[in-house]
Amino acid sequence: MFIFSGTLPDYKLMWTKLASFILRQRIAILIVLALLTVFMGYMGRGVAIQYALPQLLPDSDSTLIAYKEFRQQYGKEPTVIVLGIPENPLNSVELYNAWYQLGNDFKAIEGVDTVVSVCNLFELKKDVEAQRFNLSFVHKGPVKDEAELKVVRDKIFSLPFYSELLFNDSTGASLMALSLDDSKFNSKTRMILVDALMAVTDEFGEKYAIETHLSGLPFVRSIVSSMVERELKLFIFLALAVTILILFFFFRDYRPVVIALIVVGMAVIWSLGTMGILGYEITILTSIIPPLLIVIGVPNCVYLINKYHSEYLKHKNKAKALTRVVVLVGRATFMTNATTAAGFGTFIFTQSILLVEFGWVAAINILLLFVFSLCLIPIFFSFIPDPKEKNIQHLELAWMKRIMESVTFIVERRRPLVYLVTIVLMLAAGYGMSKIVSTGNLVDDLPEDHYVLSDLAFFEEHFTGVMPFEITVDALKPKMIMKSSTMKRLEKTQDLVASYDEFTRPMSIVEGVKFIKQGFYGGDPEKYSLINSREKAFFKPYVDNFSGDQSILAPYIDSTRQRARITLQMADVGTKQMSAILEDLKPRIDSILPPEKYHVQYTGTSVVYLMGANYLVRNLFISLLLAILIVGIIMALLFSSARMIFISIFINVLPLMITAAMMGYFGIPIKPSTILVFSIAFGISVDDTIHYLAKYRQELRHQDDNIGKAVHFTLSETGVSMFYTSVILFFGFSVFDSSQFGGTKALGILVSLTLFVAMVANLILLPSLLLSLEKALLSKSFREPLLEIYDEEEDIDHDELEIRKGEPGSFKSYNPNS
Repeated sequence: MFIFSGTLPDYKLMWTKLASFILRQRIAILIVLALLTVFMGYMGRGVAIQYALPQLLPDSDSTLIAYKEFRQQYGKEPTVIVLGIPENPLNSVELYNAWYQLGNDFKAIEGVDTVVSVCNLFELKKDVEAQRFNLSFVHKGPVKDEAELKVVRDKIFSLPFYSELLFNDSTGASLMALSLDDSKFNSKTRMILVDALMAVTDEFGEKYAIETHLSGLPFVRSIVSSMVERELKLFIFLALAVTILILFFFFRDYRPVVIALIVVGMAVIWSLGTMGILGYEITILTSIIPPLLIVIGVPNCVYLINKYHSEYLKHKNKAKALTRVVVLVGRATFMTNATTAAGFGTFIFTQSILLVEFGWVAAINILLLFVFSLCLIPIFFSFIPDPKEKNIQHLELAWMKRIMESVTFIVERRRPLVYLVTIVLMLAAGYGMSKIVSTGNLVDDLPEDHYVLSDLAFFEEHFTGVMPFEITVDALKPKMIMKSSTMKRLEKTQDLVASYDEFTRPMSIVEGVKFIKQGFYGGDPEKYSLINSREKAFFKPYVDNFSGDQSILAPYIDSTRQRARITLQMADVGTKQMSAILEDLKPRIDSILPPEKYHVQYTGTSVVYLMGANYLVRNLFISLLLAILIVGIIMALLFSSARMIFISIFINVLPLMITAAMMGYFGIPIKPSTILVFSIAFGISVDDTIHYLAKYRQELRHQDDNIGKAVHFTLSETGVSMFYTSVILFFGFSVFDSSQFGGTKALGILVSLTLFVAMVANLILLPSLLLSLEKALLSKSFREPLLEIYDEEEDIDHDELEIRKGEPGSFKSYNPNS
């Protein structure tokens, strides 16, 4: 597609043959595209919503490697949803019995494996004759009266093992933990299970007039996945609605609207089919690709339809007009689609699976979008009657002429003011950019008033948090973990971690051993401590004979007794705070567990995700620089002038600076969802620059290097299409403002803002610079580029093309004298 200027006849002939092929084989092309679209629809029907947390880190990252090793050693983190209430069932007979019944109601739901609450706790009983421990429920079933409840309450309060895990002594809040069947939860029936849990919870809350809160990482993931699925449908509907309204406003004819909808509709189907073929799931990012293709695809259609109408207006020959659409605008459209695809394609180099998948699907389908529009628009217009005067009135709209006249006046007469405003904006942008902060939370994209956040705040207030955090300790030698010296170090480490407000009370083999010792001494709470060296001989037969110790110790230690884990939950702190906590915690733990004797790692879902957010922010800046580099290379091929390359890059970087400044001024943080704005907007906004400069170079030839006339005529022709497409893109991206996710909402607002500023920059600042710099830009390399996308003055004659009489829509070349 990139054609060398030295072979213009060959490349023009190639595009002409392509146009002829499209129009002559239009029935075959329609059939092939229809069959392929059915196939892609079939492949896309089974694309599932991603339920698991997205992988943000590359496979080679040490944090992810440590997490995979942890899961291999101790198995997957249990799928647990927690229910919290602000009252303690141990203080009320009615509430205790209701809490007990609620647990049974949960157990009756298919997919719920176990339920743990204050109503079904166990203790250890010592069997002296058999020299073993037996597990025994503290109390089984409902309580009869206050006296029986007091016995249960006193017994539970005497077991420090449960303190701060299922109830909060100071606030009175209590929770119930529901362990779910992974095979049921990680499937399409997930929301059926979650809805059942929510229904039982709501019924309990209404019946007993008590506030209820559901949370836990699996629950949050379920709600987010459900929202992503709903928003995918909403965005497609809104994008189509906005597209229809704007297209009809511009064209005042239903036929261009229908044709454009068919083009973008195919792109949506193919995007889902691409995900199905590649084995990708629908994530919070890939869910925006279908509506994104609608927004990006419509400007393609506008350029092609406008060119068809303008060509037909000149010579009233539909065949010639349609052929020239392919030959002339096809080249420019390909280049603009290529730059847009390059902007998205840079995500492929981040090595983050989440962004790599987004980059591949977006880039592939943007290029396919070019194919659909180039083929379908000429074909469909070949079947419908010739345009009438009312169908092409949009080319001569009075209000559009006034806008272009105003732009021309500013460019020609008010350039000093343009430069002054630009300098002020750059200074303001520099200050605003210095105020940007970076953050990343597991739920920071949810709206502030969402119930998931309020429920999460309840657990952070009463139980510190529900986000998994793990510390693994490798003693480097088998059986070293059970040594008294190591156990004391682990206990000291637990106490240190517990002193941080962001962490819950830790659980490890230390707590299991203490629980066993308390059971050995008849449940005496004063004996809840580590076994000392003198006591080991007494405990050995009991521990060896107690099969139940596997349920207490096994989750926290490996079979060789060389490695152990300290497991806890934490608040949903941001990446900045997490980094500060780890930076402070690591040296303090190293002083307890010297690195030369113990290998300590910090992992868990919260660590992996938050470190992944940091990774994305760093690498997405690299992807933006890569996008600028790629676009710079394309500009070099198109314009072969260092000055033009610098101007075109500056024109499109300036809107990014202003957008970044707005983020700083309005407190919108840099995070994985908002950093996408820059690469997406840059890849799209540079399209107008390409169209303008390519047309400007052509006008220079027509006007004998008269820069003023070239700028004027370029604005009058290309400016209209630039305005149309910018308006479509502005309102198209605005549909994302309706999202419930803060990141997606910010994406819509910020991209719309960036594209609006880019339109103004391309319509006013770019021609102003061309006029001011004048001869400095008129280099031979600019006049004779390596690649050419506009070349109308040397166009091949298509006057002999006509539609056969009696065979509507059939094209042929003929000799008028025959």
